Amino acid sequence: MDRVQFQQLAELRLEDAEALLASGRWAAAYYLLGYSVECALKACIARQFREHDVPERKLVNSFYTHDLDDLLVISGLQPEFRRRAAQDPVFDSNWEDVSEWTESVRYDVLIEEEQARRMHDALINKNAGILTWLRTQF
Repeated sequence: MDRVQFQQLAELRLEDAEALLASGRWAAAYYLLGYSVECALKACIARQFREHDVPERKLVNSFYTHDLDDLLVISGLQPEFRRRAAQDPVFDSNWEDVSEWTESVRYDVLIEEEQARRMHDALINKNAGILTWLRTQF
């Protein structure tokens, strides 16, 4: 996959999650919302790969994680992220909600509406949304 495909996948998974939210499928929506962030971060990481350059093995291996905090670090965005979070408590709080996500929630059937909607809001908030910000970093 390339950077553009990860960008597209981030947007498609957000749309899928929104359809699930509209259907009251909270757990599945929550899972796909987190997956959307994962894909957005991977799109940012993919900017570091250059055609005809052999990337560092550590970077390549670390790319294959689902841990959002780890992906933020390897994206190179963490310094800018920290500045933004320090200036905007809503943005910081949104990341706290988002970073609780793990890929293992795909097995969790107990995600409730409030948690799914809070995650959605944390991603798409116009001024302090995590996905809103990541779109500016692709």
